[in-house]
Amino acid sequence: MQSPPVLPAISSASRRHAVAETLRQAVISGALQPGQRLTESALAEQLGTSRAPVREALRQLEQEGLVVSHPYRGTEVLGVSQDEIDNVLVPVRITLEQFAFEKAMPRLTDEDHAHLDSLISAMDDAARDRDLQALADVDVRFHEFIMQRSEQPHCLQIWNSIQPRVRAYFHRDAGLYRDASAVAQQHRFLVHALRSADSALLRDAVAAHIRTHFSDDRDPAGTVDETSDA
Repeated sequence: MQSPPVLPAISSASRRHAVAETLRQAVISGALQPGQRLTESALAEQLGTSRAPVREALRQLEQEGLVVSHPYRGTEVLGVSQDEIDNVLVPVRITLEQFAFEKAMPRLTDEDHAHLDSLISAMDDAARDRDLQALADVDVRFHEFIMQRSEQPHCLQIWNSIQPRVRAYFHRDAGLYRDASAVAQQHRFLVHALRSADSALLRDAVAAHIRTHFSDDRDPAGTVDETSDA
């Protein structure tokens, strides 16, 4: 029998949001494993709350694609398969991010570029410290920032709908890097393409970056050549 997950107690403030965020992070980080069954009563006891906010949080996570509810069988954690990554999430991300990066390109200010540079520095720090979970988090923040700066509400809406799944497989693949420092280098090339004002270069860089991250050899970092790849 599986032991219950180790989850922190939460305060009464913003209880529904706090329960959802706690469970979301537990799924994304792997503290709650794919296939693991979740019961409202057990989660409520661990989190020190009533069952109502847990029930609402599980509904929210089901909408995000992180858990699934089966009639008479309860709720279980969903994993992210390589088939889903290759055939759903990667194609969606390429289309979405090529459009968003191109829209964001002329809107990025010096302050925005400084922020992107700071995120890349954080990737370097995480790679040096071998903090692969932090590396995955910063990676998501980089792409999310571009979505926001594209000023395309529909793009951000689509991104928000797939972001929990994206974050989940970023975390899933974090331990597969042969060279974690390559992640920062990949993003430096994306920034280089953003500064170039060359839409074709940018679109190619975005597609290459996303495909490299989820290459079939299961090393999400891959090998980066600033002259030809992202």
